Amino acid sequence: MLIGIVGKPSCGKSTFFRAATLAEAAIANYPFTTIKPNHGVGFVKVECVDKEFGRKCNPRFGYCIDSQRFVPVDMLDVAGLVPGAHAGEGMGNQFLEDLRPAHCLIHVVDISGSVNEKGEPCEPLAYDPVKDVSFLEFELDMWYYQVLSKGWDRFSRQVVQEKGQIHKAVAKQMSAFRVTEELCEELITKTGLNAEKPNQWTEDEMKKLASAMRRATKPILIAANKADVPGAMKNYERVKAQFPEYTIVPCSAESELALREAAKRELISYIPGDKDFKILKPETLSPKQTAALEFIRKNVLQTLGSTGIQQVMDYAVFKFLDYIAIFPGGVNKLEDKDGRVLPDCFLLKNGSTALDFAYSLHTDLGDGFIRAIDVKSKRTVGKEHLLKHRDVVEIVSSK
Repeated sequence: MLIGIVGKPSCGKSTFFRAATLAEAAIANYPFTTIKPNHGVGFVKVECVDKEFGRKCNPRFGYCIDSQRFVPVDMLDVAGLVPGAHAGEGMGNQFLEDLRPAHCLIHVVDISGSVNEKGEPCEPLAYDPVKDVSFLEFELDMWYYQVLSKGWDRFSRQVVQEKGQIHKAVAKQMSAFRVTEELCEELITKTGLNAEKPNQWTEDEMKKLASAMRRATKPILIAANKADVPGAMKNYERVKAQFPEYTIVPCSAESELALREAAKRELISYIPGDKDFKILKPETLSPKQTAALEFIRKNVLQTLGSTGIQQVMDYAVFKFLDYIAIFPGGVNKLEDKDGRVLPDCFLLKNGSTALDFAYSLHTDLGDGFIRAIDVKSKRTVGKEHLLKHRDVVEIVSSK
């Protein structure tokens, strides 16, 4: 799973990325700070099962605070996109290509309207963030359309002449976007296209199909950044009303980054996604630092309910991509060979079976699958058993 972070220059995209990953990404208030894509590891929050067993877990990957398990996911922060990106404006073509492997996109929008369409600073509320939502959707759709329409006349005529199945041919053409034959057949039917005569499809019809494929394979979640700027929430409400089909989360990446850095230095106790924090060493803070933390508490946490960053991450993985968290464990032993309790937590697609989980652990476990055990209930289940979020599962295998 890979989550792509997108947006125009200087909207707070790289700040969002750093807040989510604490990776070192360049942050500056001018266009194209990010040239090469930044890779990092973010985390989604899961209520850990350790408290149900009365044992404190020891994660091999990620971490756990007060039975809140943070499970790693891969993230990619690409350069800022500007209008005309699909035609090569800015650094568009290169960085659209960087997004190919992403399973979903978090679109960071400066909801305060303090950056114009080129990524240049302007007065807060001077720019309409509604334009950002529209432009990015258009650029991505045109990107898909360009790939779909490449050599289309010859391609579509050949399919008709050979009496081929257009959904299979289009899926092959769009395979880099993980467009499957099944999805393609479904979308061709939904968009009302004549599958028998693809050579007669109009440009508008093809753009409609390209847009449907993009929405299915690159769903977009909007992070309404800088929501703590005075007047920004009015923009947020307006954008929400104009784009009811989108999930839009108000957030403050700068505040989350400050809180995570302070927690890393053990100045405060803070769990990402929480609505408050506790100052641990008030005597070590300067008056300026104390004032900054109190500003975040009052103007972000108490106003928005959280900084929004963790909520965006969790929504992207558990709602958009529809994943669930599964813990491997044993009825008689929760530790691994090194003595770590509940060391692992895996993210699987909702609808995964016990056999799917066995294969995700190791091919041999899947090939030799005998049965699985629901560790919480100690019930034996078969390979077709559907797993639920936060299940603890033991695999019994002949290998």
